[in-house]
Amino acid sequence: MSPASDPGESEAQIAAESDGADQTAPAASFDVEAEEPPRSRILAALDRPLVSAFAATLGVLGAVVIGSAIGSISSILVWIILGLFLAIALDPIVRLLERKGLRRGAGIAVVFGAFVLLVVVFLVFMLPPVVNQVGEFVAAIPDALADVGETEWFAGLSPDLQAAVAAAVDQIESAVRDPATLAAVGGGILVFGAGVAAAISASLVVVALTLYFLASFEAMKEAFYRLAPARTRPRLADMTERITTAVGSSLIGSITLSALNAGTVLVLHLLIGLPFAALMAVIAFVVTLIPLFGSVIFLVFGTAVALFSGPDKALLFLIAYLVYIQVESYIISPRVMNRAIAIPAALVLIGAMIGGALMGVLGVLVALPVTASILLILREIVVPKQDRKI
Repeated sequence: MSPASDPGESEAQIAAESDGADQTAPAASFDVEAEEPPRSRILAALDRPLVSAFAATLGVLGAVVIGSAIGSISSILVWIILGLFLAIALDPIVRLLERKGLRRGAGIAVVFGAFVLLVVVFLVFMLPPVVNQVGEFVAAIPDALADVGETEWFAGLSPDLQAAVAAAVDQIESAVRDPATLAAVGGGILVFGAGVAAAISASLVVVALTLYFLASFEAMKEAFYRLAPARTRPRLADMTERITTAVGSSLIGSITLSALNAGTVLVLHLLIGLPFAALMAVIAFVVTLIPLFGSVIFLVFGTAVALFSGPDKALLFLIAYLVYIQVESYIISPRVMNRAIAIPAALVLIGAMIGGALMGVLGVLVALPVTASILLILREIVVPKQDRKI
């Protein structure tokens, strides 16, 4: 017969067995599926074909309305862009005067005064002869075309070239003497006069915008920096300074080189004795604003006009202007454009064509700095970001 068991011992044994059962029993697992968040009503509605088509139609209509609005204020946008670019171009000069000890307001006044003085000099000394020479040039075209066959340079051509030149001259002469052409020219003169009046009023607006942008340029840049996150503001400020410096240098350099071209053409015409000196100088200034190829274009045009004064004078002009082009390319341009960004020639040509198609002469003028800015952004931001990717 076994001895009687201790009640405390029995309770401990039962508790131990219970603990063992708890340890060996597998824990019950419950698979709880996460509930999907409710979809937006707008996204759900867009799944319906009719609603999607309606939304697309609204988007197209909105784009058309915005495009029409931009088209209606396109002239104002051009004035704003021109004023901003002029302010960017003049800002390095103002900052140079600030480093010399002038306050920014005084520097702006000095720069604006010099600009007004240049405009007054042009209006007083250059505009009257240019206007007179435009009339003389138009009146001289029929007689000059009629006398082509009697010129020395025409006599020196081969028979085939003489026939080709004579045919081209006949076509030009018939077009010039056509009454429809004369009517178109007369209408064009009226349009030109209206355009001059509009250009004067637009110039006043652009000058006012340029002064405002110059006076508040630093505040505008600070406000622009605050649009970016705080951690990227130093980088944005550095890129903005580099872009504005490149744009300003390109604009000032282009205008300076065009002015030197115009001065050279004026001096050559006066020394050689070629007609229409003031008119050709103005044409040279406008044409040579085209980057890289403007000087070559005017070389061909100027030599062709000089041929009507004789082959010897045309040859002198050709040689002298070719010498200037070489001096400009290898000596003047590297010093004037030393702070501008180097741009491949193909991109310069493409940018000039696009700018000219969009905004005319103004587009050609701003094509170089805009292309330089895009290249700088690609080189400093896009390419390094892509290089960090594996």
